[in-house]
Amino acid sequence: MSKAEGEKWIQQLRVKWISLYWLQGALLNLAISIVLMVVATRFLSFSYWILLPLLVLVAAVQLWFKPIWKITTLDIARHLNTKYAVLEESTALFLKPETEIALLEHLQIEKISAYFPITDSLNGLWRKIGYSLIVLMCSIGLSLLINRLPYSFVEDQLNTTTAASAVVKEHIPAQLQSFKVSITPPVYTRNKERTQKQLTIKVEANAKVDWKFETNTSLKSLKMIFNDKEVHQLKPSNADSTVWSFSRTITQPGFYQLVLDGQKSDLYQIEVIPDLPVQIKIIQPKQRTVIDIGQPQKVNLNINLTDDYGIKDAFISVTMASGKGEGVSFTEKKLSFNTSFNNQQEIKLQQLLELKTLGMKPGDELYFFVQALDNHGQVSRSDVYFVSIVDPTELMSMAGMTNGVDLVPEYFRSQRQIIIDTEKLLKEQESLSTEEFKNRSNALGIDQKLLRLRYGKFLGEEAETEIGGDHDHDDDHGKGEPEAKFGDVQAIMDKYAHKHDIAEDATFFEPELKAQLKAVLTEMWSSELQLRTYKPQGALPFEYKALRLLKDLQQKSRAYVAKTTVKTTTLKPEKRLSGELGKIISPLQQADFEKKDQTTENLKTLLSLLESRKTGNSFNAADRQLLHEAEGQLIGAAANQPGIYLAALKSLRKMSIASKVNLKDIELVQQVVQKLIGQETAKPQTQNVGAANNLSKTYFNYLKKQSR
Repeated sequence: MSKAEGEKWIQQLRVKWISLYWLQGALLNLAISIVLMVVATRFLSFSYWILLPLLVLVAAVQLWFKPIWKITTLDIARHLNTKYAVLEESTALFLKPETEIALLEHLQIEKISAYFPITDSLNGLWRKIGYSLIVLMCSIGLSLLINRLPYSFVEDQLNTTTAASAVVKEHIPAQLQSFKVSITPPVYTRNKERTQKQLTIKVEANAKVDWKFETNTSLKSLKMIFNDKEVHQLKPSNADSTVWSFSRTITQPGFYQLVLDGQKSDLYQIEVIPDLPVQIKIIQPKQRTVIDIGQPQKVNLNINLTDDYGIKDAFISVTMASGKGEGVSFTEKKLSFNTSFNNQQEIKLQQLLELKTLGMKPGDELYFFVQALDNHGQVSRSDVYFVSIVDPTELMSMAGMTNGVDLVPEYFRSQRQIIIDTEKLLKEQESLSTEEFKNRSNALGIDQKLLRLRYGKFLGEEAETEIGGDHDHDDDHGKGEPEAKFGDVQAIMDKYAHKHDIAEDATFFEPELKAQLKAVLTEMWSSELQLRTYKPQGALPFEYKALRLLKDLQQKSRAYVAKTTVKTTTLKPEKRLSGELGKIISPLQQADFEKKDQTTENLKTLLSLLESRKTGNSFNAADRQLLHEAEGQLIGAAANQPGIYLAALKSLRKMSIASKVNLKDIELVQQVVQKLIGQETAKPQTQNVGAANNLSKTYFNYLKKQSR
């Protein structure tokens, strides 16, 4: 093999080497990503689309640690020298330029060229690819195994992890040798029955809880008190009175405690996981949709449904309104989704509403909402969404233009005329020459421009270049202004008043009407663009939308004043001041004052008392009475929200009987009492000075300056 042939062979070997490395990396990447995807979808509730970002992430990590594209022909030569001793570390001679090779190097090339081409140079890489295939098959098998695990097994693992992280430190009565709490969730939750070695419980709503206690001595009585008001006497399950049991269906949160032969235990929390109705989120369309002329009469629905235990069914309730005035008729329909819910906890729904298929015509309105049902029978519904189709006949009519207060009727008629001329141009297009068609289209664009500029004046736009923007005030405000003189009121007011309107400060309309007028200008801009580019067909939708917004704006701008006449009875002068005043007595004012609720005041007093006892002093009899009253407030709060108030209730009871007060207990009770009191209503405060006060202040400063 000659030197040129050897160099070419090494370059080809490099290409094959890199290609096989890519193949090996792709197989390993796929194997790792498949396992990660199955774990993410099974345990973390991800969708299968997570595979794509995982492939990219694993590939990025592979290329970071092993940049395959950086392999050069010199690297290939070094590899061959290391693997094959017969090449005598001379493979790189094939890569040297011809002009740099000495006589001895030529002889060495001739000597080693007898070993080229090397047929087994890629055997090592092929073996690695075989190993990668085995890894891929193993990963697929592992993924199938994970995916075939029963749902209950996965759920148990998650519950075990959650339970381990939620262990609460409890004080167990000394008489209890052992106990077991069994929780049976409702069937619709599909959660398995579970047991725990903890008296603090967290259960699903309407779950059944069974307590079983075993004492180390015989007890005369064992009671359970729920929320400090509901007492249940337990019955022993054996003759020695050492085994006791009790069952209860938990519907509300709260707390309970045990009473063993008169000795009360600590308070144990009951937390209830509520069953929430289906959450409906309509991503598309908007709450109000208007189908303008030229737009497809279709509405795409994109909806997300989520529920904590499962979705049973969902449908779309549709109501169509047709006609006007007293002739309005309503049609109701129920549209189902073409999907199976199967008690899924989350589902994405898509539906296309064909308005023509539903029987809608121009001028009709459609009202719809989505209603969903979870597997517990709870019904939820979304807000009502509106869809209307613009009626071109109604837009082009002059009805309502001559009644009431007509602010700017000629502008509305001008927009109608542009639409009429545009439709006329389209009808006559085939009989017109190209040049005449373009001239008439351009002329309509000029008319649209003039109309747009006339409406721009309502927004304070004083010139064509100012449409949609603002002019520079530096040229006429604030440059070279002389200092205001004493007594020159106009010069002082010029610093606080603008002499002409700008687009941002126009006061012709309310902000809502002003925003709608800006939308009209936007549609006119688009219409003008289409007309100027000789596309009158494309301008029609924008023209119709501009007219619709203008007519709606006219209705909002109307003023209605009731005209009535008043008829009064004629007064008789001879009867004036002739009435009898004997029965008129002095006014008697009587007011009954109800006693104010002293709860808040007592809690405030308790706060100051606790602050004074932080030094470690115990409570006296009067203080304990105040603590007892606060305990009643905390009991009611802990029954509704045990997670927030139960710990403070324990600390308050501990302080009531302790000879030495613990500082941590005081701080905990103070925080909760402050939460019960709530935030105080802010008292009236001095308002910020306005522009008028600034004006008078400036004028006063000028007076002082002139008096010096």
